[in-house]
Amino acid sequence: MSGGTGDLLAGGADGPDRLRALTSVVLDTLETAARARGGPLPAGGPDAVARRTAALCDPVLPEEGVGAEAALADLVRAVAEGAADPADPACVAHLHCPPLAVAVAAEVAGAALNPSMDSWDQAPAAGVIEELTTAALARLVHPDAPAPDALITSGGTESNLVALLLARERAAAGPRGGPLRVVTGANAHHSVHRAAWMLGLPAPVVVPCTDGRIDPAALDRTLAALDGAPALVVATAGTTDEGRIDPLPEIADITDRYGAGLHVDAAYGGPLLFSERLAPLLKGLDRAVSVTFDLHKLGWQPVAAGVLAVADTALLAPLSLRTDYLNADDDTEAGLPDLLGRSIRTTRRPDALKIAATFRALGRRALSELVEHCVRTAEEFGRAVDARPALRRRPGPVGISTVLFRPVVADALGPEAGDAVVAEVRRTLLLDGRAVLGRAVAEDGDGHHRLWLKATLLHPVAATADLLPLLDLVAEAAERAARREGDGGGGDSEGGGGDTAAPAEERLSP
Repeated sequence: MSGGTGDLLAGGADGPDRLRALTSVVLDTLETAARARGGPLPAGGPDAVARRTAALCDPVLPEEGVGAEAALADLVRAVAEGAADPADPACVAHLHCPPLAVAVAAEVAGAALNPSMDSWDQAPAAGVIEELTTAALARLVHPDAPAPDALITSGGTESNLVALLLARERAAAGPRGGPLRVVTGANAHHSVHRAAWMLGLPAPVVVPCTDGRIDPAALDRTLAALDGAPALVVATAGTTDEGRIDPLPEIADITDRYGAGLHVDAAYGGPLLFSERLAPLLKGLDRAVSVTFDLHKLGWQPVAAGVLAVADTALLAPLSLRTDYLNADDDTEAGLPDLLGRSIRTTRRPDALKIAATFRALGRRALSELVEHCVRTAEEFGRAVDARPALRRRPGPVGISTVLFRPVVADALGPEAGDAVVAEVRRTLLLDGRAVLGRAVAEDGDGHHRLWLKATLLHPVAATADLLPLLDLVAEAAERAARREGDGGGGDSEGGGGDTAAPAEERLSP
């Protein structure tokens, strides 16, 4: 191992000098590797990526180390050449955003200092930053509540889990007792069902949706049938597949009428609140008892950056926990802040630091502009799809920043064969390393469900013109796939075109 033990640490007064040299290796390698990749992701598919990665990184645990610079150069090269890069305009499959540079830089500081957010003596100032950040977010979500609060979480899955946990405890303490019944739309994120299972709750009651949104009349009938049992309705503000927003005011009225609680999963749509123009799309959100809100989606933070906002800080009481080595009673009485009840986790990263750095650097106005850019770009992209005779968009409005579309040639082949063409187009572009498109099954204008290509547009600076080549790629790949399907050859149900591996080796050979 090169260097003495004094060269190992990132913290302290001398750590930044060592860190500066190593981050230079990282940044240089990121740049060269991105150029070598030459697109949104590596070509060749899983086997080719695995071979190239193993060639650079195996063994991960050698008997003798290779040194920090060499290890970083190889590992960063492997992960960057083999990355699906959300900063590329053709990487649009998921709610997977390109992180802002200021947030990534803040992550470096947080990692170097390594505060653990479970006790004041591990995170004195970081705890204050988290408190300031959560207070700002709580007030954003519940502006008129007397004592709103918020927690930093690892993302929407954890936020939904904690929301259901808090609701379960409220139900158990209520006049009817448990068990809590969770009521959600057919459009809900899978984490709602998983959370109910993890918490030992009955399986959620699923309410039908119309055009991707909860049907209020069906919700009314569902709550009436529960006959006063403790219930939590989970609505969605920004569905994963379509970006649809449930009719929150109507849902809030219904939950009030039946005495049910309301939780809104706004992991996708929550950042619309930054924009005065777009915030009305979330009318009724502030009537929810709890709200999931992610910033590693439409907030451009490195993973993880989740939030759970509640209308009243007293609702968080079930998370309170005492353990002598972290928050002894006498320490709390002496004025040391109690951080343990701010999460279901014990050790956790200072994720509020990058959020606070972004908020301070940009301010609400600039954040609003970035959110509005994504929404506007999606609308323009949708019109570009409409203008292409070879493509058609799913009927209806664009959902936040998500556009569903499919090649017209797929419609001429019948339901099963047409969907097979759509699936093959996606895999071909993926394995060729040319585009990362998502897929979603959604209702068509004739009432039938079909497979669609999905573009989730979270790039805060990409122009619509940067996205138009993607439509050409889809149309060309669809023509080829349809010809194969029409000839009876079908598509490769597990992979894309057969010519993908060779160009991958050519572009990314180690």
